Amino acid sequence: MTPGTTERPQMSVEDFEELVRRAPRELRNRLEFLGGRLRVRHGPLDVDEFEELAAVAPETVRLEYMNGKVGVKAMPDGKHTSIFMWLLRQCMQQRPDLDLAPERGVKAEAYRKGRARTDGFLAPVDHFQEDGEWSETDGALMAVEITSHDRDTDQRDRIDKPVGYAEADIPVYLLIDRDNNTLTVFSEPKDGRYQQAPSYPWGSTVEIPEPVGITLKTEKLKDYAD
Repeated sequence: MTPGTTERPQMSVEDFEELVRRAPRELRNRLEFLGGRLRVRHGPLDVDEFEELAAVAPETVRLEYMNGKVGVKAMPDGKHTSIFMWLLRQCMQQRPDLDLAPERGVKAEAYRKGRARTDGFLAPVDHFQEDGEWSETDGALMAVEITSHDRDTDQRDRIDKPVGYAEADIPVYLLIDRDNNTLTVFSEPKDGRYQQAPSYPWGSTVEIPEPVGITLKTEKLKDYAD
């Protein structure tokens, strides 16, 4: 029987053990794996400690740091990848002056204290060429998330990231939601909140506002429905 979303572990036991093995010595005893979740003992990590841990994590463990907590982002499945490639083609056709960088780490939240791994980050061509693992959000136009079927999608993609991206003044956050087959377009960040957040069913024509300024014809997304 396939486990339900709420029962799926964030990572395998083997991946957790490898993460602990690679972790800085002072962090090893603070990491534990309970109920399928990565947890941190003795208080939360600060952002510098998180970056140290993320830098040595195995390739199969994608760590994020949102709302003061370390999270594990699910690895993309085939439909997730197909949806990203669909969006990439739309962006390249309509805005060849922009790059949609996949899986770009960004400094999110107020004062850039969060660390998010976007599924896509839209910015001018070559905008990220001098960046390390975590990019500043200045000059970027849109963050993209495509939900995965894991236990943390609701909190991470629908609650924490709209706040974190708005606080970082990312002009647009596009959420492609595979649980309810919708696109939500967050825009007009002000005082740490997006002022606009209309949702559209897959199959709609969706206008992504300036400074992105593209039109998505989303009928193709129906091919990727679960």
